[in-house]
Amino acid sequence: MSNKEDEDRAVNLAVQAVELVASGRVEDGSRALREAAFLAPENPEIKEAFLKIQSDDSIHPLEKLCAKFVHDRDEEAGKEALDYLNRSAEVPAKVAKECLDMVIKEAKPKSKELQDEIVAGLVRESIAAKSALAKLLLDGSTAAFEEVYDIGDKSANSIVEIVLQPSAWSKQSDREKVEADVFQLFLAKLLAVGHDDDGRALKGIARLLATDAGRLHPFIDEEIFEAILCSLDYRQPAEVKSQATLATAKYLELSGENGQTYLARFIPRHITKGHGEDLVLAFSVAAAVFPLVPSQAAALFLVDGFLPSLIPLLNSKNKSVKVEQAALNMLSAACLDSACRAAIKKHCTQWLRLVVKEGKEGRPGVAAVILTKVLDPTLPAKDTSGKVLQEKTEVNDLVPMFKKLLADPREANKQSSIEGLAYASIQPSVKEELVDDRLFLARLMDSLKASQPGATTIFGALILLDHLTRYLPVLSEEQTKLNQLKAYANASKSVAKQDPLDEDAAVSRRCKVIVEAGVIPTFVAISNHLSPASTAVVANIMLSLTRTPSLRGTIAQQGGARLLLLKYTAITGNSDKDKQVKRAAAQALARILISINPILVFPAAGSPPLTSATRPILSLLTRSEAEAAEGPRDLLPTFEALLALTNLASTPSDEATVVIIRQTLSIIEDLLLSNNTMIQRAATELVCNFMTSAAGVEIFADESKAADRRLHILLALADVEDLATRKAAGGALATLTCYEGVVKGVLDKERGMEILLGLCTDDDHEIVHRGLVCINNIASMQGSAGEQARQKLKDLDGINILNDVADNSNSKVMKTLEKEIVGALQA
Repeated sequence: MSNKEDEDRAVNLAVQAVELVASGRVEDGSRALREAAFLAPENPEIKEAFLKIQSDDSIHPLEKLCAKFVHDRDEEAGKEALDYLNRSAEVPAKVAKECLDMVIKEAKPKSKELQDEIVAGLVRESIAAKSALAKLLLDGSTAAFEEVYDIGDKSANSIVEIVLQPSAWSKQSDREKVEADVFQLFLAKLLAVGHDDDGRALKGIARLLATDAGRLHPFIDEEIFEAILCSLDYRQPAEVKSQATLATAKYLELSGENGQTYLARFIPRHITKGHGEDLVLAFSVAAAVFPLVPSQAAALFLVDGFLPSLIPLLNSKNKSVKVEQAALNMLSAACLDSACRAAIKKHCTQWLRLVVKEGKEGRPGVAAVILTKVLDPTLPAKDTSGKVLQEKTEVNDLVPMFKKLLADPREANKQSSIEGLAYASIQPSVKEELVDDRLFLARLMDSLKASQPGATTIFGALILLDHLTRYLPVLSEEQTKLNQLKAYANASKSVAKQDPLDEDAAVSRRCKVIVEAGVIPTFVAISNHLSPASTAVVANIMLSLTRTPSLRGTIAQQGGARLLLLKYTAITGNSDKDKQVKRAAAQALARILISINPILVFPAAGSPPLTSATRPILSLLTRSEAEAAEGPRDLLPTFEALLALTNLASTPSDEATVVIIRQTLSIIEDLLLSNNTMIQRAATELVCNFMTSAAGVEIFADESKAADRRLHILLALADVEDLATRKAAGGALATLTCYEGVVKGVLDKERGMEILLGLCTDDDHEIVHRGLVCINNIASMQGSAGEQARQKLKDLDGINILNDVADNSNSKVMKTLEKEIVGALQA
C-alpha cells in the first residue's frame, strides 16, 4: 500500500475513532485510533484526534449519548443511551441529574417515544434522578408536570412513582404537598380532553387513588367523577376502561353518599336525554358499576318502568347498533343480582331470543350468554308445568352456538363463548357433551394458551374446566340427615336423586379426558400470568384431577407437581381465602407424591429440591381456626398428607425425614393417638419409615423422657386390632430394638416384653417375622440390659412360645431366627 493510501486510511480511522468514542464505544474508538497512529504517526489530523479524545475522556458515556440525542437529534445515540440504562449500568448521581435535565428540558427529538423511554429509564435506574425529578416538582409542580407529562406515558408514570416513593423526598410534608398538586393536575388533564383517549391521566388518577385514596378522594367533585364515568364507555380501549374502573371503584368505596348520589344522578340523566350517545354512556356505566356496587346498581336497574320501556326502544326501527350492544352489556352485568335476573327473564327473554336469531357481529353471542344466565340450569329437570324442562332444553340448544363462537378469531366472540359455556356447563348433560367433543377441548386449550395476561377469557375458561372436573362434596352422616330433614320440611316425598352424570365415575372419566386433552401443559404455559382468582380455580381443578390415582403419573410427568409447588410458594397472603387455595394446592401435591416416587418428581440434583415439597404437605396436618369453626374436621387431607410424607421419608436421602421431624414431631405424636383407624395407621407407617434415618431412630432411642413416651405409644400400637398398624409398629420396633436405650425402655414398660412376644404369635406371618427380629435383637444384646431381657424372656416362657412358632411355620428364615433366639436364651 502506498504512503498516500496509508495516510487516507489513517485519517478515516481517526474520524471514526472520534465518532465511536463520542457515542460511548470507547474501546472500539481506541482500537481505531491505535491503527491510525500505526499507519501515519506524524499526521497532524491523527494527533488532533488524540487530543480531542483525551479532552472527552472526562465526560461520562451516557452524558455523551444523551447530548448527541438532544443536540444532534441523533436517534441512534438515543437508542444506545436507552440500551446503556437497560443494562442497569451504574450512573453517577451528577451525570443522572444532568442527563435528566437535558432530556426533559432541551430535547426536541424526532421520536417522542425514545425520549419517553430514556426519562423513564433514568428515573428507574438512578436514585439521584428520582430526587432531581422530585425537586423539579417541588420547585414548580405545574411547570414540571406539564413538561414531563407531555413527553409520554412512561414519563407520566414516573411522576407517580416519584410521588409515591418516600425515599425520594427529604420531608414527608413536601411529598404530600406535591402528591396533592400532581393528583389535581392529572384531574385537570382528564377534564381538558373530555375523556382520556390514551388513558394517561386515568392511569395517574387510578394509581394515586389506589395508594392514597383517603387523602385524595375529596379533590374529586361531581364534574370530575362524571369525566371518569365517561371513560367507562364500552367503545373505549380496554386499558382506558380498566383504569376508569379502578378509579371508580376506589372513589365509590371511600366517598360515601357523595359518590352514590353522583352515580344515581348520572345514569338516569343520560337515559332521560334519550340520544344514542347518552344511552350508550348510561348503559356502559351501569354495566361497569354492577360488579362494584351491585345493590345500588340493581336499585337503579329495577326502577319502575325502566325495563318495560327499554325493550320498545331496542325494537324500534331507528335502533342503534351501538345502543343495542351497550344494552346487552348492561343486561349481562345485571345478571349478578337475582332480582335483576328475574326481571330480565320476565321482560327481555323474547327480545334476547330475537337477537340470538337475527343479530349481527358479536351481539348474538352476548344475548345467548344472558339467556343462559336467566334460564337457570340448576333447577330440577322438570316440574308440574314442564316449563323448567323447556328452559333447560333451550340452554342446551345454545351450546352448539357457543362452541362455534370459540373458533371465531374475534376476541369478543371467544369471550361470549367461554362465558356462556361456563354457565351452561352447570348442567351435567352439557358437561358430557363438551368433554366428548375433542375438537372443542383442543380449541379451549389453544384459546387459554393464546390469552394475553389479565384477559377475562382466562378466568372464564378456568371456571368452565372447574365445572367439568368438579366432584360432588362428600357429605358426612350428619349432613346427609340434615338434607333429608330439609327435604321433609319442603314437603318432598323423597330425597331428590343426584344426576348419574355427576357421580364419581362420570366425573373421573371427564377428568381423564381433560388430562388427555393437554390441560396440564396448558396450565404450565399460562402459570406466569394467572391472577389470584385464577390461581384459586387452577388449584381446585388440580385437586379434582389428582383424585384419580391413574392420572397422577401423567400429571407429574407434564409438570403438574412443580406447578402446584410454584403456586403454593407464590401465595404470600394470610387471608382465609389464601389458606384455602394453599390447602387445595398442597393436597393435590400430596396425592401426586402418594402414587409417584418423589425422586422422579424432584431429582436429587434438580431444582427445586425434594425438601421443598415437605412444607406444603406438612401444612395439611393441622387446620386453621377458620376451618375449625366450619364443623367436623375433614380428615382426608391429613390422611393423604401422611401417605405422601411416608413416601418422602422413604427416599435415599434423610433430608426430608429430618425436616418432617423438626417441624411436626409433636403433631405426628398426636396423630399416632388418633381415634380414626386410618389416620393412626398412616401415622404409624410414617414413623416406621423414619427408621431409615438416624434422626428418626434418635427420637426413640436417646433415653429422654420424650423418647420413653414415644416408645410407650409405639408398643401400644403394636398391640392394636388393626393389622396394618401392628405391622408398621412392629417394623419400627424391629429397627429400634437394636439399641440398648430402647431395650431398657421396653423392660421398664409393664407389658413391653409381652407385646413383643405377642407379635411372634400373630396370625399374620409378616408380623411374626417382625416380632422374631425384635426378640432376636433383644436376646443377643450385650451388657446388663441384654441379661435382664433374656431373663425376662425366660420368665415369660419365651422358649416354649418360640418353639411353637417354629413348629407352626414353614419359613426357613423364621426357623433360623427362632434357633438363634433359643440358643441365646439357653447359653
